[in-house]
Amino acid sequence: MRVLSTKRLSVSQKNLILGAGFSVVEYDAIHIEFLDFELPQQLENLIFTSKNAVQAFLNKVRLKKSELANDKKLPSPAGEGPEMRPGLRCYCVGTKTEALLLKNGFNVAKSAQNAADLADFIAKNHKDAHFCFFCGNKRRDELPQILKENQILFQEIEVYQTGLNAKKFEQKFDAVLFFSPSGVQSFTKQNDLKDTLAVCIGQTTANEVQNHTDQYTIANATTIESVIARAVKALK
Repeated sequence: MRVLSTKRLSVSQKNLILGAGFSVVEYDAIHIEFLDFELPQQLENLIFTSKNAVQAFLNKVRLKKSELANDKKLPSPAGEGPEMRPGLRCYCVGTKTEALLLKNGFNVAKSAQNAADLADFIAKNHKDAHFCFFCGNKRRDELPQILKENQILFQEIEVYQTGLNAKKFEQKFDAVLFFSPSGVQSFTKQNDLKDTLAVCIGQTTANEVQNHTDQYTIANATTIESVIARAVKALK
């Protein structure tokens, strides 16, 4: 049995596949480029639907604080910055995104499995709040569409771009592991999923896979380890 991962894996993650008696090929189907952007003056409610958006935001905050520290005309930024402001609330998608926010001291008011569920929660519970949605250039439409339909005020800020690393594979795989809709788009540019099981990290990724095959399964949790576990169980 041969497995292809569309994301490079750690040694321990690869061993989960090899230990099950399968071979594994890995590559990065996408690449990320962080963008320069302006932080809004007022930040109260932040929305992140990916770890990349959180990392781009953190990079900007650190750069901003460094610039303030180097400008002698301005007061010291110690204890300032959006992450220090009391009452700042974050709303996110996925356990990895939540973990990165918590690791950096942010208050996570709500974490959901997918963007649609998060948008529904916001629409039901925060009709009068204003949000900043930090996202990539290939973000899905569900969240902003639901917020607009429910007249939720929000500002969308593009903080990173996703590029596709299209690569042709001559060999066939019994399973391909997908971790994002962009990863699916990248792989299917030069390959097909005929007679191959697509293993998806979540429903949003599965929605993209359904454009190419009906042979797919979804992991129990939005982690790489859960995707691997689902693949191993399905192939056995």
